[in-house]
Amino acid sequence: MTDKPRRIGFVSTRLAGTDGVSLETTKWVTVLERLGHTCCYFAGKSDWPAERSRVVPEAYFRHEAIDEITNVSFSNDWRQQAAQRGDPEIYAIYTQAVSRHVRPRLVTQRIHELRDFLKQQLYSFVHDFQVELLIVENALTIPLNIPLGLALTELLAETGLPAIAHHHDFHWERERFLVNCVADYLNAAFPPTLPGIKHVVINSIAARELSHRTGISAMVVPNVMDFEQPPPPPDDYAADIRAALGVRLGERFFLQPTRVVQRKGIEHAIELTRRMGLPACLVISHAAGDEGNSYERRVHDFADLMDVRVIFEAELIRDDRALTLDGRKIYQLADAYQHADLVTYPSSIEGFGNAFLEAVYFRRPIVVNGYSTFEVDIKPRGFHVIEFDGYITEETLAQTRRVLSDAELAGQMADLNYELARQYFSYAVLERRLQTLLADCFGEAGVND
Repeated sequence: MTDKPRRIGFVSTRLAGTDGVSLETTKWVTVLERLGHTCCYFAGKSDWPAERSRVVPEAYFRHEAIDEITNVSFSNDWRQQAAQRGDPEIYAIYTQAVSRHVRPRLVTQRIHELRDFLKQQLYSFVHDFQVELLIVENALTIPLNIPLGLALTELLAETGLPAIAHHHDFHWERERFLVNCVADYLNAAFPPTLPGIKHVVINSIAARELSHRTGISAMVVPNVMDFEQPPPPPDDYAADIRAALGVRLGERFFLQPTRVVQRKGIEHAIELTRRMGLPACLVISHAAGDEGNSYERRVHDFADLMDVRVIFEAELIRDDRALTLDGRKIYQLADAYQHADLVTYPSSIEGFGNAFLEAVYFRRPIVVNGYSTFEVDIKPRGFHVIEFDGYITEETLAQTRRVLSDAELAGQMADLNYELARQYFSYAVLERRLQTLLADCFGEAGVND
């Protein structure tokens, strides 16, 4: 039976790079196109095919105007920052609000101006690409672009266009959003409670919390990888990656495959490396990203304090193999996984955990802090990992030494984890759930005619 082809439009603030939202969007697109559907894209920043994309800079959450709105909405120091910038045009949008709960009037005006503009852009996108279904990737979830969320909500309310809201992390899960002056907008659009929207979350904790807060029922669709297709073996290109990254002869290569942000708990990985009592270095594959550099400075200082060699290699580990301007090789993250001795994943908060699945996919031993989604949705499946609960213990160190010194044990753990992931977190699982969502949107006859 062949599904009726549909024209599906993905909407996000950013569809570029290796952030979790972009990665999962890629997987959804892959599965939907295998099913015969055509996908197109609306974003503020995109590296997707230009002929099927509509890039509107104001949809990007780091656009200057959007950044200013976010800063006023959630920050306590916006007056000082505006004054320091010395820009009268920007400073003019602020008023001397007496509380973080009070929104300057001109900010409201600016939000609605951008909402109207983005709504018109979305209408044009739907019309020009003949979109039959919108899949909104986190833009109705976390309020990093309030005008875009409002524009999407109004578009869906005005058209009745079927939509799937794919939620990765809600505003109530982030401390920085708890005190704000935009509660009315958060209630209206993050997420909206419209009958035509099918809601999807990536873990069961989020589903329960969403239902409790809003009354919205959501389907749980976990993050996935293509476990039906194992990775190819290491090739000659990456044979020199350890030396290129600065891993010395005789050292263990510990990989921290995340951005340098506070919730990733990188101090734990540094402590583990120090206390193992083995020659080892820690390689961090991603840069700080969109959350500033203060935590990166903290990681540098802590590594110096612990006398641990930490290698920050975002320059040499990227999406695609290539060469730097000075002729050095650029490697893919997959190359780093395949040559690492151990993956460290000491996050305190994760919506799901792409790095966990990646470590399992490349059959690497992994050290995991027991973050809540792991404890509820992943660990009960039977995965065997080196786990700690909030701090590194002697047992953590002993388990890590056993796995590193016993190749047979490490192989047994890797094989078990891979098979469990193939069973529960594969593209086949995603395909079944997407087919169910499409049937919910169009009806069985509309899907399969």
